[in-house]
Amino acid sequence: MYELKTKQNDNSVLAFIEDVESSRKREDAYRLLDIFTETTGFEAKMWGPSIIGFGRYHYKYESGHEGDAPLVGFSPRKAKISLYFATGDTEREQLLNQFGKHKAGKSCVYINKVADVDEEILRELIKQSVQFLQAQYPNE
Repeated sequence: MYELKTKQNDNSVLAFIEDVESSRKREDAYRLLDIFTETTGFEAKMWGPSIIGFGRYHYKYESGHEGDAPLVGFSPRKAKISLYFATGDTEREQLLNQFGKHKAGKSCVYINKVADVDEEILRELIKQSVQFLQAQYPNE
């Protein structure tokens, strides 16, 4: 049976950020930590070895696959910073058009640095994602 690797754990968020090699990415990670914490009101938690997540929801697909995931999150990876927002939200695309320099995948938005994006739009993306997922999965 499939075992989900990205689970919430008790690893230290601050220790993880302190281990980020690039000083610029480390500074951006602390800035994102402030933005996500202020915007969501949730405490930051580590999900797997490298994702900082906020809040949680339980999903179950028609296939029967189910699990828990953070409502929103980010990861300061070597190449780019990954931002995790809800998929399937039509407002996401409208907000991303105003966001600044980024690349978007299915569930991730990739940025080089926080200075490349509009922080107010980032806050809107966070709020919209949390509201969307809480409406989709109201049991959490």
